[in-house]
Amino acid sequence: MIYSAIPLAQTVVQLCKAKNIKHIVISPGSRNAPLTIGFTHDSFFKSYSIVDERCAAFFALGIAQQLQEPVAVVCTSGSALLNYYPALAEAYYSNIPLVVLSADRPAHKVGIGDGQTINQPDVFKNHIFYSANLKLDNVTCPKLQNEIQEYNEAEITKALQIAKKVCGPVHINIPFDEPLYHTTDTLNVSPVNTQESETDELDSDSIKDCAEQWNAVKRKLILVGVNSPNVIEQRYLEILAKDDSVLVFTETTSNLHHEDFFPNIDKIITPLTATEFEALQPDILLTFGGLIVSKRIKAFLRNYQPKQHWHVGKHKANNTFFCLNKHVVSAPNQFFKAFTSHISPVKSEYKHYWNAVKASREKAHQIFLNKAPFSDLKVFDTVLKHIPQHSILQLSNSSTIRYNQLFNIDSTVQVFCNRGTSGIDGSTSTAIGAASVHEKISTLITGDLSFFYDSNALWNNYIPSNFRIIIINNEGGGIFRILPGHKNTPNFDYFFETKHHLSAKQLAEMYGFKYRKASNEKELQQALTPFYSNEGQPEILEIFTPSTSNDTVILEYFKALNFLNKNNNSIIFTT
Repeated sequence: MIYSAIPLAQTVVQLCKAKNIKHIVISPGSRNAPLTIGFTHDSFFKSYSIVDERCAAFFALGIAQQLQEPVAVVCTSGSALLNYYPALAEAYYSNIPLVVLSADRPAHKVGIGDGQTINQPDVFKNHIFYSANLKLDNVTCPKLQNEIQEYNEAEITKALQIAKKVCGPVHINIPFDEPLYHTTDTLNVSPVNTQESETDELDSDSIKDCAEQWNAVKRKLILVGVNSPNVIEQRYLEILAKDDSVLVFTETTSNLHHEDFFPNIDKIITPLTATEFEALQPDILLTFGGLIVSKRIKAFLRNYQPKQHWHVGKHKANNTFFCLNKHVVSAPNQFFKAFTSHISPVKSEYKHYWNAVKASREKAHQIFLNKAPFSDLKVFDTVLKHIPQHSILQLSNSSTIRYNQLFNIDSTVQVFCNRGTSGIDGSTSTAIGAASVHEKISTLITGDLSFFYDSNALWNNYIPSNFRIIIINNEGGGIFRILPGHKNTPNFDYFFETKHHLSAKQLAEMYGFKYRKASNEKELQQALTPFYSNEGQPEILEIFTPSTSNDTVILEYFKALNFLNKNNNSIIFTT
């Protein structure tokens, strides 16, 4: 076994190993050489080399998203570290455990004009759950070194435990002095792996009190945001589905499916009148999962607030609707296990009425799509019908996730999207990272701007052959055309929509993807037929849609569903 000769590097590597952090995403550099040596020479770790730090961090985020366990990213000093920030912010708001291991210069080398040197300690302080700033080894003084070693071990351990417990990002800043590349075959440290016990017991009296209030009212709404697949037991879903006083509104990213639930929220509620909104207003709102995509449901629940809003989750409870009055700190499955034993179905017309509305909306939806021209809307309808069962679907932000919210997706397909910060910056890198750690077919559906923004994601040696990218290329930020007033905005095309005439064809060729394209419905059907049959290499399907008419089609769609009125013609499609 080969180790770095630096005790601090050995300590970091050994404690990551003790905490079972197996996946290490490394960006090349010199100052981080002691860590790179330690991780890459130990078969316990799966090490990846990703040159672009921004892509590397999102790649790691995709791995952590799938495995639900901490993943480490390792970089050299200076601005390299700052490129982690977008992914770190996403991890912070999406509760994904990323461990940033940044190499740094010794404190006496900072602020004197050395290259690749910035103020690294606490650089992520607004979007981190813990910052550990380690001390430089002092091997010339054994007594002082023992104190430094004890301090460093405690800080590393605390950071790694927090990452796992809160399911979020932490930063460990690690100063190294030269020489950086010296190695040894002797492990000179034996850090103590302390364990933190977890207590997560529910208050039975509080659960009974919730159940009493629940059983006493006839209008309950459950709203589910971002949710990992298969985490809620089916028996609890069945209990909720059978209660006529309960509506379960699910988003695409909720990964929850039941014929009696209400997906496609915006399709159901956007055309409602004030009287109908009052009829929908719940007495109790129960939420769980992560952030909500639908801007319309947020507006509704802020304007027609429930008397009670309870959020169930082990992490932060967002007061999204300005009426949160109870946070049940528990995993949803654990909560429902206790809660459902105390509740009983309540007779109500609540679900019966809204079931009729749901059926009406779905009928109008199908009628419009049957005659819709080739456009973004029509493309999403066609593409989603071809997503293989039991596969992974990654969605980029902006138009992509919002169009998907209008369609039902096969219940065996697992859906993911970076909704923590809702940025377009790392969707492709995240999808590739996620695809690298499982054998299922993975599809990324993305807009053109999101794809080109993160095109360095393809500079990656870990893309599986069954990975697919579908690019909806409408030559710019098409979502901005749907916003009110854009036609009167000077330089709209250049500064807002950012018009372009780029194609992914050359990128596909450079990075070893098979490339297909489509510009009309016939070509799209022809391209999709063999798209998933070739297992030999990853593929890109680029679909060119009419940028000047996409906005007209989607607005006509809402009109056809009676979705729009003169005062509210774009509210659900703002970013």
